[in-house]
Amino acid sequence: MLRNRIAPTLIVALGGAIVGSFLMLLYASTHFAGVAGPNHTPPAVSAEALTGVSDQDRIVSAVKRTKASVVAIQEQVSGSQTIALTPFGDQGPEVQQPFKGAASGSGFVYDADGDIITNAHVVTAPMGGQLSKLTVVFSNGDHIPAHVVASDIGADVAIIKVDHYAKLPPPLVLADSDRLQQGQWAIAIGEPLELKQTVTVGVVSGFNREEQIPNENNQVIDFKGLLQTSAPINRGNSGGPLIDLDAHVIGINQSTVSSGYAQGIGFAIPSNTVKKVVASLMANPGVHQGTGVGFLGVVMSDVTSGFRNQSGYTGQGGVGVLYVQSGTPADRAGLQPGDVILKADGTAYSDTKALQKYIAVKKPGATMRLQIWSQGLKKEAAVTIEEKPAAQAIQQQQQGP
Repeated sequence: MLRNRIAPTLIVALGGAIVGSFLMLLYASTHFAGVAGPNHTPPAVSAEALTGVSDQDRIVSAVKRTKASVVAIQEQVSGSQTIALTPFGDQGPEVQQPFKGAASGSGFVYDADGDIITNAHVVTAPMGGQLSKLTVVFSNGDHIPAHVVASDIGADVAIIKVDHYAKLPPPLVLADSDRLQQGQWAIAIGEPLELKQTVTVGVVSGFNREEQIPNENNQVIDFKGLLQTSAPINRGNSGGPLIDLDAHVIGINQSTVSSGYAQGIGFAIPSNTVKKVVASLMANPGVHQGTGVGFLGVVMSDVTSGFRNQSGYTGQGGVGVLYVQSGTPADRAGLQPGDVILKADGTAYSDTKALQKYIAVKKPGATMRLQIWSQGLKKEAAVTIEEKPAAQAIQQQQQGP
């Protein structure tokens, strides 16, 4: 009897379920058609963007995590300078007069041993003077004496050190600058114009820039591979860090375009370059004046029609010599303006940049054999390559082409 009652009930329930499912499918097809993709396929699933953390929040956070480790560097310089006693300058009597001066820059903590990274030009005394006192000013106001460990003039990187400072802030982390992307945020922290703990913001504007930048001694240094940024950089920012939104150092702020027409064009030494130079300086302390680049001492040019007219050269190929610097390997080997370098170590050259690159990778002290056309005659010359000076006088640069 019980079995007879259960069977009809089950049949009614099963029928209700079938009808209900059919009605649900019909409702979904008419009310959710717009949610499905083309041909009524299921819609794609995408993660919702994170909210509540803006770029401004990340910039503020990066600055807070970094600024305690950014320092001001104060230098006192002493020396002597030549003063003319009459308005006639070189034609009148002169006297040596002592002078004292002061300068400032920026830097950041590199390790827990008290090593601080900055630009070499920040700790280089101008006008032939001597660095008589070096002080690091931390964000808490402490003034701590420091000394130069090593500097590379050609790379414009230096290491200075404070000894036994118990309140040393944490070191900053150097990023992989090869992974930077054009347009990403860049934050400069430093002491421009002695305004301590100044923050400016821009973007990474470009890579591998080549710039000839004057130093304090009326010389220029030819820098390559610089990072360009739109973050405003002013005098005193030199040596401070350029950081990303993760508070990692992507470069050392170095210089800005001096033209009054330029705005938002600053340069920094990429962090990967800094890593290599610092590792070398740690292994070889002291002041390094050179660049490690091979140096011949000539200003070269492709053989153009104008060069042919002036030199009388009618041959094929070669690289023209426009100017020979006095006292250089080229000068000692007898090269003269108007000569044409036909071969270097047996290889013929007709492209100036290719020959310059070959000379640059030659180790200082190595011998290079040149075949030269000079005033209608071919001759051979053996030249001992030297290390390219980091800085060269501006007036020598101006005597080039």
